[in-house]
Amino acid sequence: MIYNLLVPLSSDVGVFNVFRYITFRSVWALLTALIISILFGPAMIRWLQRIKCGQYIREDGPKHQAKQGTPTMGGIMIIFAVCVSTLLWADLTNVYVWLTLLVFAGFGAVGFADDYLKVVKKRNEGLSAKAKFLLQCAVAAAAIALLIQEPAYSTRLAVPFFKNFNPDLGWFYLPFALVVMVGASNAVNLTDGLDGLAIGPMVVAMACFAIFIYVSGHAKMADYLAVPNVVGIGEVTVFCGAMVGAGLGFLWFNAHPAQVFMGDVGSLSLGGALGFVAVLAKQELLLAIVGGVFVFETLSVILQVGYFKLSGGKRIFKMAPLHHHFELKGIPESKIIVRFWILSILMALMALSTLKLR
Repeated sequence: MIYNLLVPLSSDVGVFNVFRYITFRSVWALLTALIISILFGPAMIRWLQRIKCGQYIREDGPKHQAKQGTPTMGGIMIIFAVCVSTLLWADLTNVYVWLTLLVFAGFGAVGFADDYLKVVKKRNEGLSAKAKFLLQCAVAAAAIALLIQEPAYSTRLAVPFFKNFNPDLGWFYLPFALVVMVGASNAVNLTDGLDGLAIGPMVVAMACFAIFIYVSGHAKMADYLAVPNVVGIGEVTVFCGAMVGAGLGFLWFNAHPAQVFMGDVGSLSLGGALGFVAVLAKQELLLAIVGGVFVFETLSVILQVGYFKLSGGKRIFKMAPLHHHFELKGIPESKIIVRFWILSILMALMALSTLKLR
């Protein structure tokens, strides 16, 4: 909105020329979302307490009974901050910005419905696993179907480390991208089990993809670094900046000991948006490295369930997802969280290094 108001004046008033630059607006989107989160966070937490959106703690896992009743559904705060900041600083004539917001809000709506049924309506299971999955698929499929209609967007797959290997998936790209988005959404959801555990790697991953998005949208940089150039997607860097800012603002209250949890409304929307940003940047395969923490958490659940069924009741880990395994081994919660953050930073740096390894 600020962009659309001030850029037309740049030809007459030179100081407004700075608003043309994506980097400038991305930094201010980050700061705006951060400030909104910190300013409105306490009021949001009080409101969640008032409507009794308390977290339920399982009895069969690590002992977190002290967290029982801590407000959840704090992801509403993240969604609000990101959307307001993006609408203020992004070019609202850019179709990729609106598609990204569609995915973010759509996955958030699925998570909100699940949280609302579980926490407010006291239906322990919330949405059924099948209903949740189908709704996620519907949002992802709608966004991808609209995306591949854009002339600037290609259904070719970029393969890290291989500059000249870009197979065209055609219409098979739709189910492939759908798996990326829904998988990322559920992976973040599985990781959200300790104070700050999910939001830390999410901030790192989104900051990393902000670079990939910016490079992919910049013709000269994309050509120099041999990455796919998608005309127009650079504007989504503003959304990525807002996500980083809102994530840091949420961490202000979610750091151990947490005052609020994000709930499914937060984890599903964040994961879905992360998957879609990877799709936009044509770095779908690289998401497995950037979001390595989320991948490890998901694989631990898949391996645990699979081995349990095949072995007739035996387990690989003390408990899945992986962070609970380390908890049951006696490692303090804060140490697990910080180590996962460190791992996420290392994997993001590894992913960024592929820009020169092509």
